[in-house]
Amino acid sequence: MELRQIRYFSVLAEELSFTRAARRLHVSQPPLSFQIASLEAELGARLFDRTSRSVALSAAGQAFLPHAQAVLARLDEARSHVARVASGLQGRVQVGLAGSHFLGPFPQFIQQFRRQRPEVELVLHEMKPSAHVQALCDGRLDLSISRNPLSDAQVSAALLWRDPVVAAFPPGHRLAGRGQISLAQLHDEDFVFLRLDSSPFAMRLFDACVQTGFAPRIVQQVVEIPAVLNLVAAGLGVALVPASLAMLRADSVCTSKLVFPAASRDAPRAGKASAPALNGDVYVLWRSENTVPAVAAFKKLLLDWAGGLPL
Repeated sequence: MELRQIRYFSVLAEELSFTRAARRLHVSQPPLSFQIASLEAELGARLFDRTSRSVALSAAGQAFLPHAQAVLARLDEARSHVARVASGLQGRVQVGLAGSHFLGPFPQFIQQFRRQRPEVELVLHEMKPSAHVQALCDGRLDLSISRNPLSDAQVSAALLWRDPVVAAFPPGHRLAGRGQISLAQLHDEDFVFLRLDSSPFAMRLFDACVQTGFAPRIVQQVVEIPAVLNLVAAGLGVALVPASLAMLRADSVCTSKLVFPAASRDAPRAGKASAPALNGDVYVLWRSENTVPAVAAFKKLLLDWAGGLPL
């Protein structure tokens, strides 16, 4: 049984005229008659009662009609579904992110995306940043929101928004209230730090201290930046944190801008390393070979939206 035969039968059942049905189907009457006869032979029943003056559905035809209409309706539904998936209007997008990103601007985009693509299933996976790249490569994630600007043959990255790193102090700290400070001025301080195995961002902070000439004296390590800020507010030590998140605790944490001396021209020749300017800029990462339309649509809308954020 062919879909063409079912479609021919359905149209003829509506028109009850071979002439009108053939015209509507854009075929001549002989092919239409042949396909109806073939369908009847396959079903083993006469579907139409024909006279020289009229065509009417037989009892078997009346029984077959709702089944034929259901098949054609499901086919139309399938076409529509495929078209919506191919255009990114339906599908599934899995995004990995650290818990701290729920406190930044990203939830604003989620709200906008759900309005624009209500039929796309969005799955958010809260996980350690250090696990994101492997999850992308394994296909467990489609996208990652990360402070790690990694880009290689497997994973691509694009900047979403800038987020400079600041020094955070508890109230009353001797350095609190200074507009700016150098990293070297923190060499004797107790640090609240992100766990070094939790994210590449944590390692960048640690390495910057080492390149400045000291290993930070870490008294407490946690996984999430909001926890770092809470412990700074409690007086456990100082910290290096993204400015956007430090602003959320402006009532209980003091911050200073970090300044970095310009690298000397002869520093590389002398074998000296200077601390790089630190940032916690946020990127979207994706598997380079991922061509899922819903994922591509999500990424495009996210980048367009992020382009409108103040730098």
